[in-house]
Amino acid sequence: MGGYILRRLLQAIPVFFGTTFLIYFMVFAMPGDPIIAMFGDKTPNPALVAQLRAQYHLDQPFIVQYFIYIGGIFRGDFGISYSGVPVGDILLRTFPVTLKLAVIALFFETVFGIVVGLISGLRKGKLFDASSLVISLILISLPIFVIAFVGQYVFGVQLGWARTTVGPGAPVADLILPALVLASISFAQIVRLTRSSVIETSSLDFVRTAYSKGLSRNRIVPVHILRNSLIPVVTYLATDFGVLLVGATVTEGIFNVPGVGNTLYQAIIRSEGPTVVSFVTVMVLLYLVVNLIVDLLYGLLDPRIRYVK
Repeated sequence: MGGYILRRLLQAIPVFFGTTFLIYFMVFAMPGDPIIAMFGDKTPNPALVAQLRAQYHLDQPFIVQYFIYIGGIFRGDFGISYSGVPVGDILLRTFPVTLKLAVIALFFETVFGIVVGLISGLRKGKLFDASSLVISLILISLPIFVIAFVGQYVFGVQLGWARTTVGPGAPVADLILPALVLASISFAQIVRLTRSSVIETSSLDFVRTAYSKGLSRNRIVPVHILRNSLIPVVTYLATDFGVLLVGATVTEGIFNVPGVGNTLYQAIIRSEGPTVVSFVTVMVLLYLVVNLIVDLLYGLLDPRIRYVK
């Protein structure tokens, strides 16, 4: 196990440097001057422009800029935004909100998606199975902003069960509705993925053997069927957790959630290069960590999986 973890960590090193280099290149090596863009239609003082370029290391060759940035990352310094606010402070303010939103959404889609998918797979061809497939197909077909606006109108305006926008401090109660919206499409995917995996596992020899030995259905379903059906679901959830953290831009914008997605969108609009690069770098690190954890979970879900040397 220790050797496997070490190999995975070593594999993550080129992935980290490769992705951060591409991100930095796409933001800072493209045509245009972000310092000049800060002033809009105004004509800036050349001395001030030169000072700002030196402050943000834009007067250095591109490769030097990149290594200065990477050196700052290893020291815990994410740089300074063009508005003068440390990017680390922006992350500390916005990331907990998005993390809270992502965890709530992940809880909803995991619990309800696996339960509905399990029942649907066990009752293949029945009314519940057909209904769940239709509902999941509708959710997958709808764009996320349509689901968000419908949720706002129905549950916020008509029924009054939730706030249409998230209040100051982003309390958990205000995040329930945007979390449900954020989880809706993933819920549909998990239902279909769990259903197909349960149907496939139920037809395997070891499940039929368990039935022939006289084991009860209450024992076979959770231990033999569900447990061995969760590996593709866990893989999807690992990827989806990263998507929830960085891909909630539309949902956060509609519900006015002061999180990473909303802040990242505003940074892109304002051409805040240091903020964009640092935010995406943190997301890359989270992806690497989550995928390592999921790889280790495979051995717990399926004892047949071993981390060979």
